[in-house]
Amino acid sequence: MADGEAVIIIKKIKKGGHAHHGGAWKVAYADFVTAMMAFFLLMWLLNATTEVQKQGISDYFSPVAVSTTSGGAGGLLGGQAISSPGAATSRTSVPSVSLKLEPTSGASAGDAEEEGGADDKSGSAEKSVEEAAKAFKEQQELAAKIESDRFDQVEQQIRATIQQTPDLKEIEKHLLIDRTPEGMRIQVIDREGRPMFASGSAKLLPRTEKMIALVAAAIRFTPNKVRVSGHTDSQPFRRKDGYSNWELSSDRAQASRRVLVDGGLALERIASVEGRASRDPLLPDDTRSQRNRRISILLLKKKAEGGASKAATQSTAPSGAAGKPVGAPAAPSQPPLNKDWTGPRVR
Repeated sequence: MADGEAVIIIKKIKKGGHAHHGGAWKVAYADFVTAMMAFFLLMWLLNATTEVQKQGISDYFSPVAVSTTSGGAGGLLGGQAISSPGAATSRTSVPSVSLKLEPTSGASAGDAEEEGGADDKSGSAEKSVEEAAKAFKEQQELAAKIESDRFDQVEQQIRATIQQTPDLKEIEKHLLIDRTPEGMRIQVIDREGRPMFASGSAKLLPRTEKMIALVAAAIRFTPNKVRVSGHTDSQPFRRKDGYSNWELSSDRAQASRRVLVDGGLALERIASVEGRASRDPLLPDDTRSQRNRRISILLLKKKAEGGASKAATQSTAPSGAAGKPVGAPAAPSQPPLNKDWTGPRVR
């Protein structure tokens, strides 16, 4: 180093880190949070409980003696039973008070009894059952009204189509529509000199096919099931092979069913197909009249569909390929009362 040169001294000071403060503040903060929680819990209890409940809570934290009377009678063997007033209590047991907390809805303790309370549970249950029964009845009535309106629309559609179709006006007199306890009945009937089927045969004439196809178009979109039955007059009819009015009415019903299905009616909607022969005449006072020869298409009500499905297993079986019915039942001497009742008769 030469003489006279300035000497530069660099002094570095190394500062230490801040001292650790510790975790004492966490304990203080936890105490503060706990105190606030207890405060809010106290405020909630004061607001949510009734006067009776507040008194019970107060008694819990400052219990009173269970018995204020002295025990014993002062004589030999003169003590009292523990269940009697004045019986001695254990000095080592912890005093306890039974506390009954009422609902915190703001109602007083006597409100429940005044309004019925637990004693009114049976009445409430009966009322609920009555309301459910009433609602079910109203639902049934509404469903019946909707179904009745649907039947009205079907009848209006059939008659309107006949009026608008010149080829069908001439056979309007062959159509008979009425209501029965089971549903709406649409009948295609013979008239004097104008049959709907070939004589002694199940072959439908062209006008009959048109009429049944018209019915199929009107009922194809309804949800109700359909019962098809064939009827004849009481004129004796028997061929050498045993073919009688029973087979003839069954075959005509089957022929009508095929036209309905070809016209768009779903096959699963057919509830039953049966031949009634002359057992259900349209004219009870003149069973030999040609008007008793008819095809009946019954649009069943919903409540009658269950019975129709059951009756279908007992009705006349469908005809085979050769036109012979399988297992046709013998004609009963007298049909059961009101069985298959289909409304008033024409007189």
